[in-house]
Amino acid sequence: MIDEHDEDEFRPKSKQQLKREAEAVQALGAALVALPSAQFKRAIDKLDLPERLLHALDEYRRIKAHEAKRRQLQYIGKLMRDIDTAPVQAVLTEQAQGGRRAAAQLHQLEAWRERLLTEGDAALTELLDLHPAADAKHLRQLIQQARQERAQQATPRAARQLFKLLRETMEGQADAE
Repeated sequence: MIDEHDEDEFRPKSKQQLKREAEAVQALGAALVALPSAQFKRAIDKLDLPERLLHALDEYRRIKAHEAKRRQLQYIGKLMRDIDTAPVQAVLTEQAQGGRRAAAQLHQLEAWRERLLTEGDAALTELLDLHPAADAKHLRQLIQQARQERAQQATPRAARQLFKLLRETMEGQADAE
C-alpha cells in the first residue's frame, strides 16, 4: 500500500512553490549583499561560494542603477539555487547576533557609567569587585570630573573618557578570560 507521504515525494513542485523558494533564495542573496563592506568581506571569507556567484555579488555592489541592481539580484538568486544555502543563512545569523551583542555591550557600558555617576562609591565598589584590574584612582577622578561637568552643564568630556575607560576595562577582562 502506498502512503500519502510517498506520493508527495514523487509529485513535482507546483509553480507557486518553486517561485516561493526562488524568492527566498533571492532574499538571502539580498541580505548578503546588504551587509556593510567589512562584514560582507568576513562573510564571503567564511563561505565556500562558486566563483561565478562571488563575481555576481561583487558586481551587484558596484552597480548603481536601480533596474540593473534588480536584474543582478535575480541573477544572484538564480546562481544561489544551485548551492546549499544553509551556510549562508548561518553566517548571516551570526553577523546579526554579533551586531546585537555589540549593541548590548554598549548599553551595558552606558548603564555602568550612569550608575557610577548617580550611585557613587557603591557602584564603584561593585564594579571593582567584578573587574579587579580596573584603575580605581583614575575611575574616581573621572567620576568626580563628570559630575562637575554635569552640574555645570559643560561639555561631557570626562563622561566620554569614563565610558572609554569602562570599555577598555571590560574588554580587557573579557580578553583575559
